[in-house]
Amino acid sequence: MDSSFVVYVDESGDEGFVFKPDGSGSSRWFVISAVIVRKKKDHHLVSCLKEVREILKKPVKTPLHFVDLKHEQRIPYIRRVGDLPIRAISVLIHKPSISEPEKFQNNKYLLYRYATRLLLERVSWLCRDGKIEGEGDGFAKIIFSNRSNMSYEEIRDYLRLLLNQSEQDPLLQIDPKVIDPNRISSVEHHKLAGLQIADAVASGIHFAVKVNRYQETESAYLQHLKKISYRHKDNAIGYGIKLWPEDLTNLKTKAPEVLNFEGF
Repeated sequence: MDSSFVVYVDESGDEGFVFKPDGSGSSRWFVISAVIVRKKKDHHLVSCLKEVREILKKPVKTPLHFVDLKHEQRIPYIRRVGDLPIRAISVLIHKPSISEPEKFQNNKYLLYRYATRLLLERVSWLCRDGKIEGEGDGFAKIIFSNRSNMSYEEIRDYLRLLLNQSEQDPLLQIDPKVIDPNRISSVEHHKLAGLQIADAVASGIHFAVKVNRYQETESAYLQHLKKISYRHKDNAIGYGIKLWPEDLTNLKTKAPEVLNFEGF
């Protein structure tokens, strides 16, 4: 039986820890996002990208990279993403607040793997609660935007380890009836509409916390992303928006840009 859901994953920002006083250097935030769609509705994502290309006067099959577009182009794009029959989940890591950054500096891709864990926990909750009898087997097919230097077999092994530990550790909350490491793959960004939409979500969220040289952020995209954010009992914070290593309240002083998510 086919998977019930398709999950597309992409990220924005980098994993470096070189923060310069003038704001240059590594990104202060690392964002990883998932777009979740019922498999039977996956074609809506292809139609969305086709429509956006037509609106932006882009040639057929031109890959869309959100950061490469002008603001006036991003708005019609993200508006149509916000109207799709999808749910979005984003994990936002404020790297300057990590208490032991050397742990992540000395272990390549550890930050990415940990962010993936937080992301897939929430993906599994959403899919578990949204399963419809007779519509697939309840599992999610997970497709990462390919990073050329990273081993996705290591991601699969990491998730196997987490799932093996989940029975003993109540803090590990990935539902094994939804997440199967063998159903994880990576594909180049330009080949799938879903990955380009995940890129738009991750970048749109990142713009809301990325402080530019004028000490400003761009939160205009949030009003559209708010419509598709995963919620539990009407709460998006902690579900569709997960902040780490501290919550929204505790990050306000260190990173006031998180105020953009108040009321999200």
